[in-house]
Order: sequence, then C-alpha cells, then structure tokens
Amino acid sequence: MDGVELEILWSNLIGIVTERAKALQRIAFSPIVREAGDLACALFDQRGRMVAQANTGTPGHINSLAFAGGHLVKEFAGRCEPGDVLITNDPWLSAGHFFDITILTPIFNGDRLIAYIGSTIHHTDIGGYGIGAGARDVHEEGLWIPPLKLYERGVANPVLSAMIRRNVRTPDAVFGDLSAQVSSGRAAAEHLIALCERQGVEDIEGLSDEIIARSEEATRAAIRKLKPGTYHGESNFDVPGGEIITLKTAVTVDAEAGGILVDFEGSSKQTSTGINVVLNYTHAYSTFAIRSCLNPDLPNNYGSLAPIEIRAPKGSIINCEYPAPVNARHVVGMYVPMPILKALHQVIPNQVLAEGSGAVWTIQIQGKNEAGQPFTSSMFNYSGGMGARAEKPGPSATCYPTGVAAVPIEILEASMPIVFDKKELRRGSGGDGRVRGGDGQSIGFHMRTQEPWLLNAVPSRLQEGPDGIGGGSAGAAGKFLVNGQSVSEARKLTMQPEDRVLLETPGGGGFGPPG
Repeated sequence: MDGVELEILWSNLIGIVTERAKALQRIAFSPIVREAGDLACALFDQRGRMVAQANTGTPGHINSLAFAGGHLVKEFAGRCEPGDVLITNDPWLSAGHFFDITILTPIFNGDRLIAYIGSTIHHTDIGGYGIGAGARDVHEEGLWIPPLKLYERGVANPVLSAMIRRNVRTPDAVFGDLSAQVSSGRAAAEHLIALCERQGVEDIEGLSDEIIARSEEATRAAIRKLKPGTYHGESNFDVPGGEIITLKTAVTVDAEAGGILVDFEGSSKQTSTGINVVLNYTHAYSTFAIRSCLNPDLPNNYGSLAPIEIRAPKGSIINCEYPAPVNARHVVGMYVPMPILKALHQVIPNQVLAEGSGAVWTIQIQGKNEAGQPFTSSMFNYSGGMGARAEKPGPSATCYPTGVAAVPIEILEASMPIVFDKKELRRGSGGDGRVRGGDGQSIGFHMRTQEPWLLNAVPSRLQEGPDGIGGGSAGAAGKFLVNGQSVSEARKLTMQPEDRVLLETPGGGGFGPPG
C-alpha cells in the first residue's frame, strides 16, 4: 500500500477511536472514568484483531481489551446482527476483575459486518464486596457477566438489564456508564462506515493486514537490535495484610527471530486474598513494559504485540485459576513491569527506569451521609513517586505503569461527605542516586457522617520502599495510618465518624550511584 495513503488512513482510524474515547470520557457517569481516564477504546477487524487504539487510556485496559475483543468475536462468530451490542466482565476473558466491563459493538454497513469497536471502563459499582482484597473467592466480589448480548437488533436485553439493575447498589450510575459505552460505539461505527464509503472499500481487512504486518515487522526489527540471551529480574513487595509477594522474570531475547519471551517461573503462588492477577492483565503490563523500552512510538496493536510471548505458571499470583478472588488485582498487576525492567537494564540500561511505587493506592468508601442517604464512593487513586530514569528524575506523585490520574479532591468532596485535611508532596521520599526518584504524597481525610462507615483500602510497600537501580538508593516506604496508628489489612474496615485517615505513598527508587 502507498505510504502516503496508508498514513492518511491510519490517522483516520486513530482519530475515530480517540474521538470516541474522549467522548466516552466526557459523558461517563463515573468520576474514575470522567476525571481519571480509567478506560480503553480500540478498533478490531472482522477476525477480532486489534487494529488501532485510542491515544488515551491505561495499558492494563488497552492490552486486556485486545484479548476481550478477540474472545467476544470468536464467541459470537456468525451470530451478530445489525444493532447488536456484546458485553462481558468475565475476569479471565477480559481485564481481570468484575468492575471492568467490556462492550463490543459489531459495525455493519447495511447487512455486511465490516469491523468492531470496543471499550473497557471501570464501573463504580458491580455489587458484591467492593474494590478491596477481602473477598474469599471470586463469587463474593460482585456480578459476573458472561459473554452476552446487551442489545439485540437495537433493543436492550430486558432479562440481562434486570439482572444487572438488581445486583448493583447504584444502578442509575452503572446504566449511565453502559449507555455512554454503547452510544460512543455507535458513533464510531458511523464514522468508520463514512471512511469506507469515501475510500470506496467494503471493509478494513486490507488496511488491517497492512497495518498489522508493518507493526509486527517494526517491533521485530527493534528487538533484533538487542543483545541475545536470557536476563533475570526479581521484585519483592508487601501487600495488604503484610504478605510478601515475589515476582521473578526470565526475559529471553531471540534477536534472530525478533522475539522476546518473558517467563514468570518462580513467582509467588496465588493467594487467598483478592490481589490475584489473571494472565490477560499480566500480559497487558508485560508487553507495555517491553514496548515502552523498545520504541514507544510504534503503534500498539495485534501486530506489535505478536513478537512478545508471556508465560506464567498456572496457579501463580500472576496467572491465577478459578475461583481465586481478583477484585484488587491491580495491587500485584502494576508491579509486573518492575522485574522486567530490572532484566532489561542488563541489555538496554539507559532505556529503563528504577522501581516506582508500584500500584496506585486505591480507596473506596461506603456509608450514609448526614441526611441518612446511602452512598458508595467512586474509587479514587493516589500514586507514589515514579522511579528515576537514566537522565531525568522520576516524576513525583505519578504512577508507572498505569498512567491513570487521581480524581480531583474537589470532585470527591462534591460527590460524597468527605473532607480532605491535606494533600501535598512528601518531600524527600524519592530515593537518592545520580538521578533521584520521584516523591510520594501525603493525603489526609475524614468523613462528615453521623454513623459508622466502611473503608476499603489496598496500600502496598508499607515495609520496604521501591528499589533503586544501577547503584541508586531505594525510595521511602509508604504509611497507612488511622488515627495515627499503622494499619495493614486486606479486609474492609469499619470506621467511626470521627476517625481520620492519613496516606503517605512511597517514593520512587534512584538511578545510578549518588555523585
């Protein structure tokens, strides 16, 4: 295909999915989507291959959406009709926990199926336990939606709608977000059909083949520049309840074939708390770590992901088996890049970064306001410091690898009876080195309630801070305090109206020996 023509068409595809992702973000009900950007949007061809992704979103959602879209296309092959909309939140088929619901819209031009548009967003409420790690198995964690049709021939499925509405605490917000996903998908379909008609083509299959083939070859070419061999990395960190998790990687570079294998053999076994990770989510953050070190400007699609193979033992904490609880899977999943970066430091030392604070600290609150009305907060996230880079300090209060923003405290105070006492950088918490790690932050709050309230909190790295790299020092460990007392619990906490909470997130590791 002519290079100029390909660039024009590629830009059109990126424009379609990015415009739809931003529209979805604007019209979503959930602040975690609207304010923090916890979403993904991507275009798929008829074979269920991710062709183009929006330039906004989180790696855990985007690369998991690549799997979810493929599963839904396979499940409903030959059974889709104009007006259908597909749905699932199956953790093992999509993004790893019930809160992330994937919507896939088949795009028809007349009676001809030409492509699919998909989105995954974090919903505020899915019933069950909530975002914390305290559930004992996956069935306690909320409503499980297998691959189904949310809409059939343009009409909402009444049975599925009734099931969802009856099983969540805030049905209006949930259906508001589902409607945002559906409407953004329909608008994207109209734009893609218009593009095909302008170009005089029936579908995007030829364009998809060209984009995917070029993306794969460009990724393999980048890998061929690396020194072949097997390189090892290991990361250890504590999680709610004090358990120490170990992630081990063996990263094998096959320079001749232009491929990379990441093997997590030797990592911790799956656990009884809800921090277990499905392989899709492990794959998502593993491939993100590798691709961001190789060439972050390469397109992210089926082709560019193909040269990277991820293996993890079944029953391990990063390839858990049913019925393991998974609702707080990000607590471990966001550490997946850390041992990979340590391994790649042996190959491309100036293209990696030191360990960062790891997972965002996730907080969810439930209770009744002063008028006695029940509320469930949108999840809000707080990041620690990012690890230092070879030539630049680690950004403060910035989470690698998720990239999700924190919901502004003004939004949170307007949506529930919470008062923030402080929110400031934790100066000096970044690790020392030739280049310093980023600082964490301190966040204090209390609730305006007359009755006890429930707190789901999943902090990590309370015992030891993130490692430095290449001789850099570790960042400071985090602190989670209730009324001045240290707390580390996987279970949901019952709080009193006068209780005050203080979060001090970890600092990032330093890079290189101090000068």
